[in-house]
Amino acid sequence: VQLVESGGGSVEVGGSLTLSCEITGHYSGSCMGWFRQAPGKEREGIATVSTDRSTTYADSVKGRFFISKDDLKTPLRLQMNSLRPEDTAVYYCAAFFNSGLKCSIDALQRTKYWGQGTQVTVSS
Repeated sequence: VQLVESGGGSVEVGGSLTLSCEITGHYSGSCMGWFRQAPGKEREGIATVSTDRSTTYADSVKGRFFISKDDLKTPLRLQMNSLRPEDTAVYYCAAFFNSGLKCSIDALQRTKYWGQGTQVTVSS
């Protein structure tokens, strides 16, 4: 299984971007999420979605970002609205599969399945 992100870029404050993460290979029963890392800062988990489509969000993005994964054939997406300069970071998707672990940022931190990252830059 491989994860490949796309959709990053530059946007002005208040703008929107949608990131996608294509998952190739056979899988089922997943927990997926998005992380970001700004220069000089630790990696931050910002959203998760589980097989039953339940979602969680970090306080820093709640109400502005929306994670989705409709079915096995659709990519993982992150819709980002009302972007702020502090949202500037490299964004990564991550996933684990066929596990009894509860879907959470902590569990995703330990997965071996990561995308390569895509840069998002928000300018004022």
